[in-house]
Amino acid sequence: MRVLIIEDEEPLAAAIARGLRREGMAVDIATDGLSGLDKALVNLYDVVILDRNLPGIHGDEVCRRLSQSESETRILMLTAARGLHDKVTGLNLGADDYLGKPFAFAELVARVRALARRAGRPRPAILRRYDLELDPAERRATRAGRPLELTPKEFGVLEALLAADGAVVSGEELLEKVWDENADPFTNVVRVTVMTLRKKLGEPPLIETVVGAGYRL
Repeated sequence: MRVLIIEDEEPLAAAIARGLRREGMAVDIATDGLSGLDKALVNLYDVVILDRNLPGIHGDEVCRRLSQSESETRILMLTAARGLHDKVTGLNLGADDYLGKPFAFAELVARVRALARRAGRPRPAILRRYDLELDPAERRATRAGRPLELTPKEFGVLEALLAADGAVVSGEELLEKVWDENADPFTNVVRVTVMTLRKKLGEPPLIETVVGAGYRL
């Protein structure tokens, strides 16, 4: 899962990013409305966490432009304004959810995961295929009931492949979904991660390489 935080309070943005990364998410940060909008329109994000009171372009305008684009990214508006009027305004601008500051981090994580499940094609809370089962919220994956000890990136790749439900997922798409903007697009990190994931999944093999296209379960 890939998340963009658009928040001008840099310590808060950094703290949220650290927490979400511990939850296995790939996280990018923008500290003003203009750069945040640019990133959101260029990259493939599952969820954007958007502050309302932003420099450059106000968060309301960022929300409006994103909601009018063809992006399937879900928007969680994060703001110190907690009144009903502010909430209604944010939702009317196109936000998918609204969370007032201060907030409990566990609630933020739960809301982000719920929104991510609605991004693109809706998917179940627990992903299953063959004898594989993956619970993103609990960070738990099993095969035939056997717990799988996966790194955050291996878990993210497996989650993306399971969510595709048998469709081919390109290496570029995996890089966008599982790694952040600092990942080198020319690296072989996706191939290496898939290789180690294959070994951990065991026999019979489940991940197929589709030459020239990507990977599928």
